[in-house]
Amino acid sequence: MTEDTARDTDVVTLQNGLSCEMPADSPLAKLLKSQRTWIGPDAKQRLAILKAAKSVAIVGASANPARASYFVGTYLQQSSDYTLYFVNPRADEILGEKAYPDLASLPETPDIAVVFRKASDIPQVVDDVVAAGIETIWVQLGIWNEEAAYDGEKKGLTVVMDRCIKVEHARFHGKLNLFGFDTGVISSKKGLR
Repeated sequence: MTEDTARDTDVVTLQNGLSCEMPADSPLAKLLKSQRTWIGPDAKQRLAILKAAKSVAIVGASANPARASYFVGTYLQQSSDYTLYFVNPRADEILGEKAYPDLASLPETPDIAVVFRKASDIPQVVDDVVAAGIETIWVQLGIWNEEAAYDGEKKGLTVVMDRCIKVEHARFHGKLNLFGFDTGVISSKKGLR
């Protein structure tokens, strides 16, 4: 190979676990490097997390009904037996409950910290969750920070990421229809609470 044709190469890992070497500047190498490699708990493990939990802190909770955290908080208030803690330093009350400025201010250590913060904030939230002694961080649908996921696991956390706790709870408890809402239809299926 001449100096003119020499190219830097990268070893990339394919989804099947095999690795191969390819030019670092190739579109395929760039695509494969951008793909997610971290894999969180599977469906059975997520169900076990939800069944074992007694309390949930919603980090980034909002009093604005148009925000996803408000919708999720409303659902969890109405459809679960969880003790909920709303964490927002700029709110005094959310959904009729006291709001707390941070995880360290909570009156107890919740089982799950559900996070509604931007992806770049997740590393700091991981540190806050670890410092508060919470065992599970559940980062909401659409939020992804792979480095923070790996870091959280190294620090002993169970990490769920890019999944909506409301959708997962409803799915496991028979309360999810095509649009993601509880239809109110009575069924012979026994739901879990």
